[in-house]
Amino acid sequence: MVELVGWVSSAILLATLVRQVLKQWREGSSEGVSRWLFIGQIAASVGFTSYSALVRNWVFVVTNALILCDAVVGLLIVLHHRRRERTRALAGT
Repeated sequence: MVELVGWVSSAILLATLVRQVLKQWREGSSEGVSRWLFIGQIAASVGFTSYSALVRNWVFVVTNALILCDAVVGLLIVLHHRRRERTRALAGT
């Protein structure tokens, strides 16, 4: 039962993070979103995933590994949007 609380909490957290990244992609804009948010999230997730593996807490290993994937995708979307904006700005000049 204790692990179930962890897995359900993990699913809720991941659903909210994934939903935000999907919204960012669908809207085609990352306005107001800092790439440093995702860079920091990636660094923290690598550390938390490593720590969770060392203490053998599999709920947190999986959760933090998936948060890491979400952060990488979020960063790639931000970089894609910024590159597209630069290309449009250059084409308009």
